[in-house]
Amino acid sequence: MLNTITRLSRVKMMWALAVLAMAVTSCNTYKKINYLQDVVPDREERIAINKGILIQPKDMISIVVSSRNPELAMMFNLPVISYQAGSEVVANGGSQRLLGYVVDNDGNIDFPVLGLVHAAGLTRWELAKEIKSRIIDGNYIKDPVVTVEFMNFKISVMGEVTSPGTYNIEGDKITLLQALSLARDLTIFGRRDNVSVIREQGDERIIYQVDLRSASLFESPAYYLQQNDIVYVEPNKVRAGQSTINENNIKSVSLWVSIGSFLTSLAVLIVNLIN
Repeated sequence: MLNTITRLSRVKMMWALAVLAMAVTSCNTYKKINYLQDVVPDREERIAINKGILIQPKDMISIVVSSRNPELAMMFNLPVISYQAGSEVVANGGSQRLLGYVVDNDGNIDFPVLGLVHAAGLTRWELAKEIKSRIIDGNYIKDPVVTVEFMNFKISVMGEVTSPGTYNIEGDKITLLQALSLARDLTIFGRRDNVSVIREQGDERIIYQVDLRSASLFESPAYYLQQNDIVYVEPNKVRAGQSTINENNIKSVSLWVSIGSFLTSLAVLIVNLIN
């Protein structure tokens, strides 16, 4: 009777160890996949002010000047282009697109009436304020309203995401998490702890490394993306091991053989303990 009780105790211990092993594996998977694991719920945090992205050489921007007197404002605005059967004509109806200004390598744009205006290094609001001030100082219009928008603000997302590609962004504010949402999130094979943001500013290239599992990503210079940023999600070891079909098949067979061997060994051990 005592031997039977001892055997049953050993069986229970084996099952407890098996359950513990599965729990440890599950916990380890959680740590690899979940975002923002160290965030404290319901705690208010101060958000850093996003001053907006800066205009850079080769950016394309639209600038519209309006006034209570449309005829005065007209001389500061580029014509609207309408597309018809593959050709471009100036028109007032149909499918229209506003022409834009391309910032040259020196950071300037050639603006109607005012001539060269330096735009690089300014936000769109700062550029609008500069143009408005020059129009008023020149006594061209007393009540100008200047609107500046980016026309080529785009970011690229590549690597282990569901829908990699280049995305055009409306406005001038997008976060890293929003960009990954546009790409329909990381795949199960994407490394959450090592997402790269590649940024080019002038003649420099900077590569930021971001850990999506930590709230520290909110403090990263790469949290708010800029025009032409590239987001790259690195594959994990499982995906890297699937570089060839043969290797993938070998690993799959090896995995099932290992599982089968483990279950067989466990069954034999239990039978021996009972007998």
